[in-house]
Amino acid sequence: MTCFLFFRRRAACWAAAVLAGCLALPLAAQAQAAAPPPTTGDYIVAVVDQELVTHSEVQQRLARVEQDATRNGTRLPPREQLRRQIIDALIDERAQLSHAKIVGLRVDEAEVDRAVANVAAQNQLTLPQLRDRLREQGIDFARFRNNVRDELLLTRLREREVQRRIKVTDAEIDAYLRELRGNAGAQTEYDIAQVLISVPEGATPQQEAERRARAQEVLDKARAGTPFEELVRDHSEGPNREQGGRLGMRPADRLPDLFVQAVADLKAGDVAPQLLRSGAGFHVLKLADRKDRQGLAITQTRARHILLRVSPQLSQQTALRRLADYKQRIERGEAGFAQLAREVSEDGSAPQGGDLGWANPGQFVPEFEQVMNQLAVGKISEPFVSRFGVHLVQVTERRDSQLDARQQRELATNALRERKFDQAYEEWAREIRAQAYVEMREPPQ
Repeated sequence: MTCFLFFRRRAACWAAAVLAGCLALPLAAQAQAAAPPPTTGDYIVAVVDQELVTHSEVQQRLARVEQDATRNGTRLPPREQLRRQIIDALIDERAQLSHAKIVGLRVDEAEVDRAVANVAAQNQLTLPQLRDRLREQGIDFARFRNNVRDELLLTRLREREVQRRIKVTDAEIDAYLRELRGNAGAQTEYDIAQVLISVPEGATPQQEAERRARAQEVLDKARAGTPFEELVRDHSEGPNREQGGRLGMRPADRLPDLFVQAVADLKAGDVAPQLLRSGAGFHVLKLADRKDRQGLAITQTRARHILLRVSPQLSQQTALRRLADYKQRIERGEAGFAQLAREVSEDGSAPQGGDLGWANPGQFVPEFEQVMNQLAVGKISEPFVSRFGVHLVQVTERRDSQLDARQQRELATNALRERKFDQAYEEWAREIRAQAYVEMREPPQ
């Protein structure tokens, strides 16, 4: 199963392995999850437990953010404010990394090997070529590999500890499903029978009292067991007398609200316990039948995609150009979509040719789903950017489907967990930061 399921999508750039993981792990080749000892001319900016944040690392990340902003036309805060934000982010990373080690989380060597291989494949390099490229840029391969390991560790920690903090109640699920059914037009249908004792317009109080008494007598007989069809025949002044007063099966929005409220809690065959007064007169109601739509009709989409992650070795603009080239090659018949996905995609769906399986509405991050929903079956999108990288997506199938009660509650649970994730993560990150020993260092004079 792909790791790009909606209940595991994230607003941050890292991904977790629901709500199944959000895309592939964020393996930027210049990951700075653990700082090396300061080099000559460098100095320590902060000590976080046993971890260091160095000046050179802050400057590298600052330069990278500014370069990305220049390419993308993004407006940044003043440089000193941006520098403080970067230091805060690095301290948070160190605190979380220290916590991961304290709780005993580990990443085995095989996982690191696969992650490094993914970075090489993303950049269309062999492992020896990746080593050479890093060496050319002055990056030690062992340090690079350790950074990848730490990023995997942080992802695993965030997934484990944040997810278990999120609680979804039955009441929240019920409310979500009511909203969903309302948006989808799903509602209960009622077949209501009535005895109408009309009240003429402009009737005197005495006439109205007489009509009320007559209607109450009919209600008492109905509740005592007199066949309702007989009461309709003998007393009703409303339509459908030949049908036993039945209005026929109708959805709630095609019935008077007064009627729906009176029968909503009744079982088929029950008589409403109170008279109803409308502009037409007094009504005695019986719920002849009802149909509760337990299934929820949705349109499911099956798509496949290619993901390239932005990194110091692969800028966003380069990734967009590369995916545009892939699209042209596919459309010219020079390569297959699945083949390219297996070769270059950085998503967990790559071994399946980028296939994401059947997806329900709301399953993917909005920026991905918006593009996918606008595509006709068989069409390929233009390259586009999401919070996880740059994508090329193709819709392969669509179908209408009914979700049973269990599937509906599962969908609601996953969607609600996703809604709550960002707030839960922020609260958890603050707690981890508060627990850490943080010592800020002044620059050397």
